[in-house]
Amino acid sequence: MKLRTKYILFVAVLHIVALVLSYFIFQENKVLFIASEIFIIISIVISWQLYNELIQPLKLLMQGTDAIKDRDFNVKFLLTGKFEMDELINVYNKMIDELRTERIKQEQQHLFLEKLIYTSPTGILILDYDESIKQANPKSLQLLEVEEKEVIGKTLDELIHPVIQKIKKLKSGEAQTITLNGTSTYKLQKSHFIDRGFARQFVMIEELTAEILAAEKKTYGKVIRMMAHEVNSTIGPVNSILQSTLQSKQNSEPIENALQVAMQRNDNLNLFMRNFADLVRIPMPQKKRVDLVVLLKSIVELMRLRSGEKKIIFHQQYDSPSFLINADAQQLEQVLINIIKNSIEAIDEEGEIIIITNSRSRQLIIQDSGKGILPQFEEYLFSPFYSTKKDGQGIGLALIREILMNHGFEFSLKTIHEGLTEFRISFE
Repeated sequence: MKLRTKYILFVAVLHIVALVLSYFIFQENKVLFIASEIFIIISIVISWQLYNELIQPLKLLMQGTDAIKDRDFNVKFLLTGKFEMDELINVYNKMIDELRTERIKQEQQHLFLEKLIYTSPTGILILDYDESIKQANPKSLQLLEVEEKEVIGKTLDELIHPVIQKIKKLKSGEAQTITLNGTSTYKLQKSHFIDRGFARQFVMIEELTAEILAAEKKTYGKVIRMMAHEVNSTIGPVNSILQSTLQSKQNSEPIENALQVAMQRNDNLNLFMRNFADLVRIPMPQKKRVDLVVLLKSIVELMRLRSGEKKIIFHQQYDSPSFLINADAQQLEQVLINIIKNSIEAIDEEGEIIIITNSRSRQLIIQDSGKGILPQFEEYLFSPFYSTKKDGQGIGLALIREILMNHGFEFSLKTIHEGLTEFRISFE
């Protein structure tokens, strides 16, 4: 039963009892009976006025409560001139003003946060309570190379991207730096925030490839220049002394042979240092229109001869007679020679190398049936000075990476399965 119903019922019962009692008490004295009736009527009027004054604040409270339920913080009440009512109205109006201010502040902060997440250069994935992806900003979609509809609403277990596989292993508060295929480096960080009393996780994916490559090149470039200077300043005078000694007629044949070997070793050392120096002296590409098919055919003929005694079959699959790209012909030729050379070296005795062009997708694929890349070596593939070959210098793949990145071409090197390793270049 509502409070106002109880009040009306109580007043009604009270006055009915008063009427009945006044009738029985003053029924013989009409003057007192009439006076008592007038008093009861006045009491009823006063009770009604008191009812209106008491119920009015309750009505205001109910209206204010309904406005708050509807999240309408623009409803305010005017002062009535009554002290108690005005005190209540002042408190309510002040509360509404504060709620409206807080709501505007929260909305502005929310919009700012949404815009910050959307434009962030760091990929951000926000997970729901059940660890399904609730939100993914454009940078994260770009890094994962997926469309928004392919990830929203899905759990991490449903996605097979290698970055996602690493994220799944992270605990909240942990961070990890990973390198994929030796080309792309990412920093992964997982954390959480409290939303309506429950913990929700989010993941940040930051691409570090450009920064790490710049720092790496700066470091090894300085070392190589210093080494090249020391080697060149030493080899020149030493070779001059050896040459002068070699021209002397007093030398025996064993000594002349030893001098020849020493000079040859110096020349090899000089060539060794020039190869390193080339890595830091690569000029920016001078791009022109190049027919990739023509370039590949000439390189294949050259590499057939360099394959030596190995029984290697070259398969050339060109989807069109011409494939025009914008590139520095000399630098691209060096890249393709190094790729095919690595394929030849990966094949022990016999095998095949397949060269495929796709002019529609603007891609070149070079596959070989060699021994492939062991998983533990994948992240070091394009690192300078790192090589799994017995006499390798770790220059070839680093040179390939430098040239292709200067051209703006995307590339990858991976073993698809046993007996099939693929180098893919996209010319977009």
